[in-house]
Amino acid sequence: MRREMETSFYGRFRHFLDIIDPRTLFVTERRLREAVQLLEDYKHGTLRPGVTNEQLWSAQKIKQAILHPDTNEKIFMPFRMSGYIPFGTPIVVGLLLPNQTLASTVFWQWLNQSHNACVNYANRNATKPSPASKFIQGYLGAVISAVSIAVGLNVLVQKANKFTPATRLLVQRFVPFPAVASANICNVVLMRYGELEEGIDVLDTDGNLVGSSKIAARHALLETALTRVVLPMPILVLPPIVMSMLEKTALLQARPRLLLPVQSLVCLAAFGLALPLAISLFPQMSEIETSQLEPEIAQATSSRTVVYNKGL
Repeated sequence: MRREMETSFYGRFRHFLDIIDPRTLFVTERRLREAVQLLEDYKHGTLRPGVTNEQLWSAQKIKQAILHPDTNEKIFMPFRMSGYIPFGTPIVVGLLLPNQTLASTVFWQWLNQSHNACVNYANRNATKPSPASKFIQGYLGAVISAVSIAVGLNVLVQKANKFTPATRLLVQRFVPFPAVASANICNVVLMRYGELEEGIDVLDTDGNLVGSSKIAARHALLETALTRVVLPMPILVLPPIVMSMLEKTALLQARPRLLLPVQSLVCLAAFGLALPLAISLFPQMSEIETSQLEPEIAQATSSRTVVYNKGL
């Protein structure tokens, strides 16, 4: 079912709209068990009469939104893709607040990269065990790099005396994007560095394990890092542009208390657009030719291509 959906960008986009649906955050434990059992029955040809395709797709949506594809364990709610927008939007609003102090810049960057680190770790390729020490090392590296980049850019803007106050404010609003985009790359690589060291499992067209590939791991991390560069583009670039126009309207000039609620709605809309677009760039189950992988893997299968879980 899923492989057919992932062959085109539009198919993946529709698929990930289901995955990020925040309504799945309210699915009960009983409903999750029922969905998993329904899919097991379908897989083994023991489906009870009367089950519709709509029910099967609903079960598939619930399982993929809540359970990790490698471990079949529940992902903690704030770190699921369906929880990324509701739990991440307040952080984005904080990142885009004007006239940030050094302390507030550090706080919001720390909070953002802490959330990202946990999302990256929770949605990684989990075919190999990862000790807690690796998570802590990656987390510290990701947060330190993010805060350093953001603070460095803010200091440069503050020292740019050539800018008028209005221009400086506009530039400050755009600082979060290069800071977050570059830090996101560091975050993905550091949080999932174990995959580069250990390799990730690759499967043949029948789903049989072929071997563990470090080359496939590099491809997985590169593709995921690219999505993390694209993801903050609409979120951190569009709201400053929209808000700079809205702030000039008579309504917001007369009612300045509405600025924060309006900015929150703008950020929520941008986030809702950006997330499915970014994670749809590549299939979650990516395909690679065996000739590009390690010789021992190419020799271990007659399949021309193998697949691996890229992670999200």
